[in-house]
Amino acid sequence: MRTEEILRAARAQGVMIATAESCTGGMVAAALTDIPGSSDVVERGFVTYSNKAKIEMLGVSPDTLAAYGAVSEVVAGEMADGALAHSAAQLAVSVTGIAGPGGSDHKPEGRVCFGLAMRGRATQTETQDYGAQGRAMVRGLARDHALTLLLDALTR
Repeated sequence: MRTEEILRAARAQGVMIATAESCTGGMVAAALTDIPGSSDVVERGFVTYSNKAKIEMLGVSPDTLAAYGAVSEVVAGEMADGALAHSAAQLAVSVTGIAGPGGSDHKPEGRVCFGLAMRGRATQTETQDYGAQGRAMVRGLARDHALTLLLDALTR
């Protein structure tokens, strides 16, 4: 299972993990903490659903939110960086998106932006467009992709 691999790799490297989640509402942290003994690797999780929470808990810039909107790679990057800055973790993943229903031509339903920050490395961001598959499916795909990003960061 992917989560067990993530925890094993993090343990082997002495890495603690933090999550910063919006549209997934804590699903990434929940997947990691479903495994008994994960507290030696999972440092904390931030559920920052509102813009105010992103600003207060993660230090996301209000100017960034105003210029790019919450569903953007720039915000995802700031969320991941903020999770590192506001924790004792060495690795953080962030998720922000439009799970649906809704969206717009500019930011369609199913668009999810991710950030990955690791001490000593440049923060990476990316966007996945899952399409209008329904809220539960988009959230599950986003959770799984965030876990893949963590595993890749720990094993490359």
